[in-house]
Amino acid sequence: MKGAKSRVVVLGSTGSIGVNTLNVIDLHPEMFEVFALTAATSVDAMTAQCVKYRPRFAVMASEAHGLQLESACRSLGLATNVLWGASNIAMVAAHELTDVVMAAIVGAAGLESCLAAAHAGKRLLLANKEALVVGGQLFMDAVTKGGATLLPIDSEHSAIFQSLPEDAGTWDARVDKIILTASGGPFRTRAPSTLKDVTPQEACAHPNWVMGRKISVDSATMMNKALEVIEARFLFGLHPEKIQVLIHPQSVIHSMVQYIDHSVVAQLGTPDMRGPIAYGLSWPDRVQSGASALDFSTLAALTFETFDSAEHQLRFPGLGLAWEVLNAAPGSPAVLNAANEIAVAAFLDGRIRYDQIHRVNVETLGAVSAQPPASLEDLLALDQNSRRVADSLIQRLTK
Repeated sequence: MKGAKSRVVVLGSTGSIGVNTLNVIDLHPEMFEVFALTAATSVDAMTAQCVKYRPRFAVMASEAHGLQLESACRSLGLATNVLWGASNIAMVAAHELTDVVMAAIVGAAGLESCLAAAHAGKRLLLANKEALVVGGQLFMDAVTKGGATLLPIDSEHSAIFQSLPEDAGTWDARVDKIILTASGGPFRTRAPSTLKDVTPQEACAHPNWVMGRKISVDSATMMNKALEVIEARFLFGLHPEKIQVLIHPQSVIHSMVQYIDHSVVAQLGTPDMRGPIAYGLSWPDRVQSGASALDFSTLAALTFETFDSAEHQLRFPGLGLAWEVLNAAPGSPAVLNAANEIAVAAFLDGRIRYDQIHRVNVETLGAVSAQPPASLEDLLALDQNSRRVADSLIQRLTK
């Protein structure tokens, strides 16, 4: 990546992925410059980022937060153009001066801007798994039609991408299966009968990774791995039955590819998101990420567990929903994602128990009839309908 600096847009810049992206950019000021930043509600953090990076644009999700940021930037004498609203987030993602888009907005809220970047042919670093879970083939078609370069940032999907042959056209013929690893989260050994008593604080205490609250809960329930299975299906174009999940508590092997000759290629590293972020920013080259190197002398053992045991199936009942929705009507993954976002928010708010998250997801899937989406509007309508159904189910549970 020689020559002019790449102009980077960070969607969701105040979240953990966004902050880590800026940390990597800090290491390479000769290669990257921050063109635009976006956030939902964190005005103070966004103000500090504007002071440091002086982006051309800063966009907040709502008008109220946008006006707060605008006032703060004006008082500091910053020339940053402050905007707000989903349409302006999509605008900076597709801007003619944008080279790279880090898509790190959590949830279905990031879908519109991801599609905009795809249609505009950007280098799209995808940390928002919901863009693929909700968007599915519609999103992949936009990537192809727009000529975008899609690079996965989830540590597991980045590991798979790094372990696959360069020629994507040979993947299906040469690959026996891909193996996504999962840490098992904070409840890997907890008695399933006690899960109804889990608190939000316990669910957010991940043993290996530092993440936001929603994704931490998803890791505890293993719904994040279900969403990653769905994402992998569309990213790599492989049949769902070619995707396997293994529990790997040490989080050293981030994922693996088993070829038809039964040889296995794996990607290893410390549990630090700056690794896959740096790879996405610099691909096909590699640059310093700031992540620590593995110290093999301290690795006592690398262990693996399957999900075949009765206890794991009781601990993580949501994982199997991935293959269920992939083999169901198109649009079913979007229903699952919407239900899960509503259910996790209700759990974090103390409205439902931890073990009721799965119940909301299953019952929403049973209550919503998914139709093949033909447009962003179709996807958003399906998403909103699924959220309404999930919310009504939660209201019944709380009564």
